[in-house]
Amino acid sequence: MKKKMIACVLASMMALTLGACGSSSSSESSGSGTSASSETAVSGASAASASAADDSVKDIDAIKKKGKLVVGITDFEPMDYKDDNGEWVGFDADLAKKVGEDLGVEVEFQEIDWDNKILELDNGSIDCVWNGMTLTDEVTKSMSCTQPYCNNAQVVVVPKDKADQYQDVASLKDLTFAVESGSAGAEAAAENNLNYTEVTAQSDTLLEVKSGSCDAAIIDLLMASAMTGEGTSYSDLTHTVELTKEEYGVGCRKGSDLCTYLNEEFAKFYKDGTMKEIADQYSLADVLIDQQ
Repeated sequence: MKKKMIACVLASMMALTLGACGSSSSSESSGSGTSASSETAVSGASAASASAADDSVKDIDAIKKKGKLVVGITDFEPMDYKDDNGEWVGFDADLAKKVGEDLGVEVEFQEIDWDNKILELDNGSIDCVWNGMTLTDEVTKSMSCTQPYCNNAQVVVVPKDKADQYQDVASLKDLTFAVESGSAGAEAAAENNLNYTEVTAQSDTLLEVKSGSCDAAIIDLLMASAMTGEGTSYSDLTHTVELTKEEYGVGCRKGSDLCTYLNEEFAKFYKDGTMKEIADQYSLADVLIDQQ
């Protein structure tokens, strides 16, 4: 009888022990599952963060590797133009050279068809568009752009002896205009329902007016101030109506780290006086925009 009682007690104890082990195992399994799930979530978040970081375009490293910064430009005085020695100079050109010095690379200026500037940038033939570029909606949607660094306007250029006839938009309706293809000047002409012909470069618009092929031109105020009037090749031309108010910026590929770098450089050059010093050489100090 005692043996049976002992056997029953032992059986009960073993059952309790096995039950406890089973409970413990179940609890550990459940805990382990929660931990694994958390780790997966954290890992997933880290991967997403890394993926977002990888979305940025690392142009700075590529520029340093090839040893040059390729800048897309047109012949546009006083921003980018050739001096008597055939060297590219101008406010934008000189500022780009300063950036090149800080990057430790050469700056190569590549003339482009302004109408194809976005394509040139996207296909990698240039690293940035830096040529007195107006920050239009098309530009800001297609490129990563720096903060604006210069104020500008689109102005009407006419023969000086006829300037008094064209002092408002209404007086322009019967004129034929020359504009640069793909430019803010072309947009201004279209927005004001003016008759216009597109040419390759802004400088060509002045030739059209001087030759009589067009009655007037629409170009950047900065160019009009530098290239028309007394002491210039177009002393018989002058600018009158301002059709727009706008700002200049530099365009980089979407997500490019070069854009961030240029903003930092602009802030530094504005603070240490470099930007104003260059602007003074081209009579542009009055149009500079404070860089924070």
